[in-house]
Parts: sequence; C-alpha cells; structure tokens
Amino acid sequence: MKLIAASAHSTGAEGLKVIELANTEDPRALDLAGVARIDLNFPKFTDGRAYSQAFLLRRRLGFTGELRATGDVLIDQLVQMERTGFDVAVLRADQNIDFAQRQFDRFRGFYQGDAVIVKPHFAREGEAA
Repeated sequence: MKLIAASAHSTGAEGLKVIELANTEDPRALDLAGVARIDLNFPKFTDGRAYSQAFLLRRRLGFTGELRATGDVLIDQLVQMERTGFDVAVLRADQNIDFAQRQFDRFRGFYQGDAVIVKPHFAREGEAA
C-alpha cells in the first residue's frame, strides 16, 4: 500500500478520471467506465462505511483502478484498509509516515480471505506464492 502525507495529497489528477465518493453514497450507482481513481472518505476514524464501499468496489463491481483512503486516516487502520481493497492511504496530518509503514511488517499473513487475496489460508496451502 502506498502512503501519502496529508500535505502531499491533491484531490485531482491531471488527465485522469477521479471520483470523490462520500461515505453515504452507494458505489453501485456509479458509472465506472474510464475511472482511474476513486477517493473514499473517512470523516471520522470511527466511521467505517468506506471499508464497505472499498470491498464492494473491488469484489462485487470489479473495479481495478486506484482506491484511495482520505480523511481521518490513522496508522491503526492501514492493514484493514489494504485488506478491503485500498491501494493508497492519505494519512491524517499528525500521523508519522515511517511509523505507518511499519504496520505492514507486523501483520504479514492472515487466515481469512479478503478483497486482495480471496482464498482463505487453508485453500492456498500447496499453491505457489
């Protein structure tokens, strides 16, 4: 997962079709044709609706572009964000990007499947990694 400091985040992307989706909107209503990036907002770290949006976009709608987490994004949320399909997280201004990167070293594998690795661990045994 790519991490971006809040100060380095820009809402638009030159030449790309970017959608900023409020966490109250239904992703199933979107026309995803030509969309390169979708920004999903976490207005408060306790509001997890963007996790559901990301999972829905990846698994049910087959969105293959960039999913970016914005808003009140804390270090503790990053691993779950990655597992639900986010590619990029824009960290809240008071979060340390070096500490954030270490989160991924702490949690290297999971038993359950997720939006990125669909099969659970027992179904992956014996497969080439």
